[in-house]
Amino acid sequence: MSTFRKSLIPLLFVSLTGFFNPLLAQKPKAAPASSDTAKYDRDYSLEATMLGFFGPDGARNPTLKANKGDKVRIKITNGELMTHDIALEKMGIKSKVILEKGSSTSINFVAKESDTYFCSVPGHRAAGMVGSFEVVEENVNEVTVAGQLPTKDGQPLNLNFETGTLKDWTATGDAFANPLINEDPSPVHEKEMKIGFDGKYFLSSGGNTNYKLTGTLTSAPFKVTQPFAAFKVSGGALLDTRVELVLAGTDSVIYHITGQGRATLQPAVVDLQKYLNKDIFIRIIDNETGISQIPYIANDKWAHINFDEFLFYPSRPEFPNELKQKDIIILPPLDPVLNAGLSGEKAAAAMTPPKGFKVTLAASEPEVVKPIAFTIDAKGRLWVVEGHTYPVRAPEGKGRDRILILEDTNGDGTLDSKKVFTENLNLISGIEVGMGGVWLGSAPNLLFIPIDPKTDKPAGPEQILLDGWGLHDTHEVLNSFRWGPDGWLYGTHGVFTNSEVGKPGTPAADRAKINGGVWRYHPTLHKFEVYAEGSSNPWGIDFNDYGHPFITVCVIPHMFHVIQGARYQRQAGKHFNPYTYDDIKTIGDHVHWLGERGPHAGNFRSAAAGGGHAHAGAMIYLGNNWPKEYRNEIFMNNINGARMNIDHFEKKGSGYVAQHRPDFMAMNDSWSQWLNFKYDASGSVWAIDWYDKNQCHSPNPDVHDKTMGRIFKITHENDKWVKVDLTKASDMELVNYQLHNNDYYVRQARTILQERGGNKKVHKALKEILAKNPDVTRKLRALWTLHVTKGLEDKDLMDLLANENEYIRSWSVQLLTEDKQVSVETLKKFTEMAQTDQSAMVRLYLASGMLRLDPAQRWDVVDALMQKDQDKDDHNLPLMVWYAAEPLAALDMKRALQMAEKAKLPKILPYTIQRVAAIGTEDAKKILKDLNQKLGQSGSHENHESQMLIGKVLDDK
Repeated sequence: MSTFRKSLIPLLFVSLTGFFNPLLAQKPKAAPASSDTAKYDRDYSLEATMLGFFGPDGARNPTLKANKGDKVRIKITNGELMTHDIALEKMGIKSKVILEKGSSTSINFVAKESDTYFCSVPGHRAAGMVGSFEVVEENVNEVTVAGQLPTKDGQPLNLNFETGTLKDWTATGDAFANPLINEDPSPVHEKEMKIGFDGKYFLSSGGNTNYKLTGTLTSAPFKVTQPFAAFKVSGGALLDTRVELVLAGTDSVIYHITGQGRATLQPAVVDLQKYLNKDIFIRIIDNETGISQIPYIANDKWAHINFDEFLFYPSRPEFPNELKQKDIIILPPLDPVLNAGLSGEKAAAAMTPPKGFKVTLAASEPEVVKPIAFTIDAKGRLWVVEGHTYPVRAPEGKGRDRILILEDTNGDGTLDSKKVFTENLNLISGIEVGMGGVWLGSAPNLLFIPIDPKTDKPAGPEQILLDGWGLHDTHEVLNSFRWGPDGWLYGTHGVFTNSEVGKPGTPAADRAKINGGVWRYHPTLHKFEVYAEGSSNPWGIDFNDYGHPFITVCVIPHMFHVIQGARYQRQAGKHFNPYTYDDIKTIGDHVHWLGERGPHAGNFRSAAAGGGHAHAGAMIYLGNNWPKEYRNEIFMNNINGARMNIDHFEKKGSGYVAQHRPDFMAMNDSWSQWLNFKYDASGSVWAIDWYDKNQCHSPNPDVHDKTMGRIFKITHENDKWVKVDLTKASDMELVNYQLHNNDYYVRQARTILQERGGNKKVHKALKEILAKNPDVTRKLRALWTLHVTKGLEDKDLMDLLANENEYIRSWSVQLLTEDKQVSVETLKKFTEMAQTDQSAMVRLYLASGMLRLDPAQRWDVVDALMQKDQDKDDHNLPLMVWYAAEPLAALDMKRALQMAEKAKLPKILPYTIQRVAAIGTEDAKKILKDLNQKLGQSGSHENHESQMLIGKVLDDK
């Protein structure tokens, strides 16, 4: 077999399956004038994917070379359904953007100096779509030194398979029963794939046709006689399809490499200097079947390995298409799936909860079908939405969703009582009960249905409270309803659905826009607000013991501490405010997916890390019976991993860090899809299971099985069933429930008191708890209940601003700014606190509170917050302060810049410069020029960066 030859091959179109056809090894020959290629001295073509730009010889982000003065074309063809382009950094030229798989675009230029080519679509360069273009004086095409086959007993070993046999090799399994191929295209690979082997044969463990085969091929041992070696490899970028070099006699692996998910053989170079004169052997492994146990995930045809021609070299050989481990983005092996499509009883039995816990099947099909949302009422009953209409809203009057009231009447864990509250509803996605009725998400509407408590039937027709909710992506509509401690109804919303929310008849200009984030609605004031924006597709929100909300999300990192007015990392789209400039990232110090190809590729391969990127449900356990290590921990279901994840919150700065805890349990069933879970009066947890073999949203109704659904109950051996009806409790009993160690009682009692409206006796008792109870969580409960029952005056909250506890001070700030206006006295106190309060949490609430006030009132508080050097590394404060400061530039550009110059928080000055530049008036330009001159006199490096920014933004104008 011939040796590897080093030649920078001008690159031709890369086929959509990821494989290539080489062009000529030298400059293109003369062509007729009508030929497009006659215009170029160097004509390169690359396949563009998020993994990088790939050449026809398999090289990832290859170095493209030309001589000075050469006419060059670099053409890219899209290898996926994704937006891509190609740009040159120094020359500043850029192609058009392509979207469709198979579409092409190019850049044409004359080679003048070395440059960088990259994809300019935001984030793509950072993801790895970047390479080098080099202008060289020497011949672009080079040849490497020859390699030599290893020998044994004076004879060359058959490590290039040119004997047409497996002489000198030992095979196990069936993958290497007939592994030698002498055709290109290969009969076991797709016909478009170019293998690119030399000589007569190469080896494959099955190709794309027989990828299910597994086995091992081991060479005879041989002595290392040269300091370097190289061999050709391609195939799956999978842990279990790999080539290993093994130190003989020890079974110690000294080198290993996989393919990179392409068919074209590429050379891998190995440094063997440490192993000279030692015996090694080659082991080719294919333990990956590629068989997907997930119904809608195709089998992985890359579950094979191709290999050829192991050679020794006296010096390190150089190959333009060398396969380097850093360029391979490896997939972990598929997780084993123990079960799929179980009955309800067998599904409960298959789960593996911790010691001391058990899972009981409470209800299953046909008694309950497609439970998409639920809540628990003050009588301990489950109100469950059956989502028959999902995923497409039905024509008006044709909805098929219904609401069930389910109850366990004897504590055996079975929901033995069932009532139908109402039916013929349309695309219900969220439910909460309280304040006299049922609150429902039914995009494009938020509905309210009053309840007749005597009959458990509607007391009147459904009311449309809000409309304008989008239907663009019906698994990202309004969902996950929960009463907040402040008496508002909270919910979440995904980024791929665009909503413009308002009361029916509200003009478009007066509607609130949301396409990702957290919203809230006041049940008696009938006000709607976007509480915080961003994230991805949150389908779960809950509040901890201090009233702080948290959401669980999908695709992007999964955990966010939600701050009023904050803007969070988005999976897609832009923030509505164009002057945001940056957003707040996850509080998680981990993700729940493995591998290097991004979150989607980690699905069904990430059990060791938590199961994958998709999460549903959020429960911060504040029940009373489970072991203390679970209290204040957040539980979320990992959809693809079919397991319950737990994160632990550690307080840090103004907020939290979310740390990974061992999974609570695995369902061990790939059809399991728990959407939400809540604890009850006994401290036990109820969970609804959509149960469907299809785990991904699809707008096609036929993709989803509409016949199944389950409800499970998780109990600990300490749980004691209790029958409750808090609606019969007296006002004072409800007040005393604020001291209960199970937050079910706390929340239900607070909502009932809110509905009743409070009275002097209630307020007196609550103020007694607020003043004298030693536990701050009990103080907070009293504070929240006073607020929702209108038992607080501004003077009470002003007094609490001096409270010794940071949580009380923080919440007092939030409640004082609830109505979006404060007194002069309050604003003065806020300024004093911004200057002197030692709590980062309080400063965070002050920044958040400023976002609710008219910008003209913010100056002094924002100025003081900007001076806090101790907050420069805080997770939240620098950006929250910027969000509060941003509108000030439009009020007084000069004052805003002067304030930003003094700021100790990072980015405030450059952001303010950009914000002033965006105003774009002559006055704005003059002020920036004056600032530029002033900064130039200081000579500091930081000021130099600001000067460069000023120059750039002025040039852009």
